[in-house]
Amino acid sequence: MKFSCGTSFSFLILFLFAVQSVHVYAGSFHKDVQIHWGDGRGKVRDRDGKLLSLSLDKSSGSGFQSHQEFLYGKAEVQMKLVPGNSAGTVTTFYLKSPGTTWDEIDFEFLGNISGHPYTLHTNVYTKGSGDKEQQFHLWFDPTVNFHTYCITWNPQRIIFTVDGIPIREFKNSVSRGVPFPTSQPMRLYASLWEAEHWATRGGLEKTDWSKAPFTAFYRNYNVDGCVWANGKSSCPANSPWFTQQLDLNGQTRMKGVQSKYMVYNYCTDKRRFPRGVPPECS
Repeated sequence: MKFSCGTSFSFLILFLFAVQSVHVYAGSFHKDVQIHWGDGRGKVRDRDGKLLSLSLDKSSGSGFQSHQEFLYGKAEVQMKLVPGNSAGTVTTFYLKSPGTTWDEIDFEFLGNISGHPYTLHTNVYTKGSGDKEQQFHLWFDPTVNFHTYCITWNPQRIIFTVDGIPIREFKNSVSRGVPFPTSQPMRLYASLWEAEHWATRGGLEKTDWSKAPFTAFYRNYNVDGCVWANGKSSCPANSPWFTQQLDLNGQTRMKGVQSKYMVYNYCTDKRRFPRGVPPECS
């Protein structure tokens, strides 16, 4: 299955990273992921493994993870979020490495009280340190239909897209002393869990458990990446995502989304950084 999340990008092939062609088109939740927690609250809903649901009640949430690890890649999934009063819930799709000094790239959807928008929370961690948050209110209701969320992670940048529209780019600025995830393989994860102490209006709105169980749906999970095995990664030959960057149109669309729908940007938080924002923000 082809990816739809990079339609506004230009591609520049700088060099051939791969020594062999390894493509992972994860067309089946049966084959490509495991539901690793939730005691039956996560379920593959069809025979072909295209649709999966995660649910949350007062006892537990649920989640799945990819069987394989990746060192760079492009991953997307279509999601339909918890409808109605979802205050205190967090629905996620993210990459993460193991250990206490982990790397992580996050899509987190913070629930809402009825009539209020979801908050899409993005973050990047390197060696256990994050604090790179940008948050958005989406331009559609993510509970009515499925929408496509994509992470592109290559040695030069991380690009977040929603329905093919770039909303955020985090560039490799190691030369300026900014950490960037380049060495730790990560798995794909997704989860639905409760975080009422901070998720909705900073914890002011609590979870209404009379609405439980809360359910989110995932479909058409796809990964094309450098598969990590036996201490090394094998990348797909001639993969355009490996050197993908935003063209002028992509930059324009991203700035448009950020100007209209961004509700928090760590790069402009002077109260948090009174001595000056981090170097990647300048």
